[in-house]
Amino acid sequence: MGEDEGVHTPGDTPRELPDGSDTEDLQAAQDFEFERRFLVTDFPAHLRDAPTLIVQSYYLADAGYALRVRVQANGLEAHVDGATSPLEVLDAHASVMSMGSVTVKGPSVGGTRYESERQVDPGVAVEMIRRGGMAMAKTRYSVWAGGDGWSVDVFGGASSPLIVAECERSGPVTDLEIPAFCVTELTDDRRFSNESLANHPYGEWSTAYLAELAETGPEMRADFGTNGRLLPD
Repeated sequence: MGEDEGVHTPGDTPRELPDGSDTEDLQAAQDFEFERRFLVTDFPAHLRDAPTLIVQSYYLADAGYALRVRVQANGLEAHVDGATSPLEVLDAHASVMSMGSVTVKGPSVGGTRYESERQVDPGVAVEMIRRGGMAMAKTRYSVWAGGDGWSVDVFGGASSPLIVAECERSGPVTDLEIPAFCVTELTDDRRFSNESLANHPYGEWSTAYLAELAETGPEMRADFGTNGRLLPD
């Protein structure tokens, strides 16, 4: 046994919180994300404010498990489209990337997914994206709709013209007021997870998917309580 191995200091002991739980329980609760996701085919121009450029690379993407390195630049509108090269966008804006992170994810089940994220130096994250993994770029817009904040991702490169809207809460996303720009629900559809798109970009199978959607029709999940629909802005 090493010098410090097996020796617990006061800082190692979980701290009890007012509700009787401890800090380890709190951390475990924070290591999950709760969200519902939707396809968008026409995202109104007047809602495209508060943009954030995101460039990320997946070092692992298999069966719902993922290891991701991400950098982002808040307030930057990079106008990503089908001609966008993720690494060229990264090179053009590397100096203004204000946040870097490394994230581990598990499969999504019922709108719940294990996620543990660590902030890292943006410069280090930039270099990691340059050097490995499967890179992708997107612009994320923040939208307030009903009683929730929404993130709307416009993908560039090989996954253009895909647009995905998601609503995330600190607990299960039930009784949701769904904006008019949401066409059909994608929650738990692994094809639309970011790591799946890194492996199999939307542009490669969009025609087949849209034909599938035309045949089956849009669907909103009925197992998350009551779905409300918001009128167009």
